[in-house]
Amino acid sequence: MSHVFPRHTKSAPPVAVGGEGCWLIDAAGKRYLDGSGGAAVSCLGHGDREVIEAIKDQLDRLAFAHTGFFTSEPAEALADLLIAEAPAGLDRVYFVSGGSEATEAAIKLARQYFVETGQPQRGRLIARKQSYHGNTIGALSAGGNEWRRAQFGPLLLDVSHIEPCYEYRLRRDDESAEEYGRRAADALEAEILRLGPETVMAFMAEPVVGATAGAVPAVPGYFRRIREICDRYGVLLILDEVMCGMGRTGSLFACEQDGVTPDILCIAKGLGAGYQPIGAMLCSGAIYEAIEGGSGFFQHGHTYIGHPAATAAGLAVVRALKARGLVARSAAMGEALAARLEARLGQHPHVGDLRGRGLFRGVELVADRETKAPFDPARKVAAKVKAAAFEAGLICYPMAGTIDGRMGDHVLLAPPFIISEDEIDMLVDRLAGAIDAAI
Repeated sequence: MSHVFPRHTKSAPPVAVGGEGCWLIDAAGKRYLDGSGGAAVSCLGHGDREVIEAIKDQLDRLAFAHTGFFTSEPAEALADLLIAEAPAGLDRVYFVSGGSEATEAAIKLARQYFVETGQPQRGRLIARKQSYHGNTIGALSAGGNEWRRAQFGPLLLDVSHIEPCYEYRLRRDDESAEEYGRRAADALEAEILRLGPETVMAFMAEPVVGATAGAVPAVPGYFRRIREICDRYGVLLILDEVMCGMGRTGSLFACEQDGVTPDILCIAKGLGAGYQPIGAMLCSGAIYEAIEGGSGFFQHGHTYIGHPAATAAGLAVVRALKARGLVARSAAMGEALAARLEARLGQHPHVGDLRGRGLFRGVELVADRETKAPFDPARKVAAKVKAAAFEAGLICYPMAGTIDGRMGDHVLLAPPFIISEDEIDMLVDRLAGAIDAAI
């Protein structure tokens, strides 16, 4: 009998014992193609010797030094590298242990910034419906997925949620993509005005929505308009790239493709590539200077922030992404994956939309292509796809509640950047079989 508290108490997962490239191996010797990188984590694949050796080397020198007393060489080097590559204006890096910690820190930093600058009345956060920003109380409050929020409702903060930029479902037939993007972005201005501009501190969004909607990118111009609105009303823009960042969408930072720089940016998952738990919050020089010139102390922190072994892993991962050309490979192989999905599933009677950027792709499943009607949630289509794919030796990331937290099903794909053409063919074949088996 296991004493591990599992994610799901009514199933006993196999024991993973090995990993090679894009494959995971269980104790029975069965091999699974990691078509989702776990949860968009394993960008380098499994068993990368360069990253493993970097962690070992760091442990030989220094395992831990609390950041209340010390900084460390790998933390300094990784921060320098991230800022050198980040959108212009971002200047400081606050290391954490994962995505939820990064978004939680971002929310708290936004609040402290306005306290430090003499605007304590600004405490309202606006986010989007069907977003996901993590599972801590602040992060879950920002997230807009009702299924994930429901049972914790009494504990959550009061956060406003506007409609997402979700072209497949929300763009009207009589408007262009750009017109729709303007309309979707203007919902932010309307909400700021409703709340009172003097009360709003920040707007938080994912450049490409991940887990809860299935790789939904914004239409052209949407985030530029969002940036204009934030600037007009003195609202901070927080972009959550925990899932879509670090090369996943074909650029090191996802927001590069939207032509905007946020005030605060959150990364995790691909930053450690699964080799160590690590995340980071990047902020602008202006925000840092407000803290530095005020109290001088960000009233936040966790024991393992800036951990030397974790930052050594992150440094090795980012260096590998750059030195091996893996961000460009993510873009190229993403196009290859998109083409295979289109060829195999583009006319499937129960595939409504194929979308995404780079090696971050979503397949939205529907009961009827013409009307875009979703399946009855009672059919549990997403769960059945996941089970059928796993049985066939494919790890993918299906989710229900795509439309509103209850209705809709999608499959998220986020394989390692090292995936081969043959493995892409295998991924698409196994996924198509799983979809047919489930439906």
